[in-house]
Amino acid sequence: MQDQMIKEKVKEGYSKIAVTGNSLQGCCGGGPTECCSDNSTISVLSSLQIARNIGYDNKELESVPESSILGVGCGAPVNFADIREGEVVVDIGSGGGIDVFLSANKVKDSGRVVGIDMTDEMLEKARTNAINAGYTNVEFKKGDIEKGIPIETDTIDVVISNCVINLTIDKVAAFKEIYRILRHKGRMVISD
Repeated sequence: MQDQMIKEKVKEGYSKIAVTGNSLQGCCGGGPTECCSDNSTISVLSSLQIARNIGYDNKELESVPESSILGVGCGAPVNFADIREGEVVVDIGSGGGIDVFLSANKVKDSGRVVGIDMTDEMLEKARTNAINAGYTNVEFKKGDIEKGIPIETDTIDVVISNCVINLTIDKVAAFKEIYRILRHKGRMVISD
């Protein structure tokens, strides 16, 4: 019962971020947004600044829809995944789609990228971003990674995730699902 309440709170928080575009979840330790207090003045970093600070390249950020950059990640997994043209990539907890779009730019038209998210609002935002930016090699699916990723077994070259596994209640179930969908010699890169 308590596990379900926690999951609902996570969904509620990320749904709100998708709708408002505001990644502020509190100040000074309340999430990936950094705040600094100098007496009564508070300086808050923008989502773009946060993305740069955690490892995203400016040129790559310019290549994706700006509204996909929400500032809620904790790393840049695409930088370490060695994603190649023609591969099939899954982004677990894809949010607004930043890592999906960066991956899509790497796999090109011969590859495919699937974003998985559990919130309708994030899925709607990501799908809108994809349509508006003209991405044809991406799709976004609703799924709970602990209860079954909506992907066929043994079909994925690369699984990436950015600050999502830490939000799961049953990490063993999440990793079993990732293992299930990966092809032999597939790889995963997770920023957490």
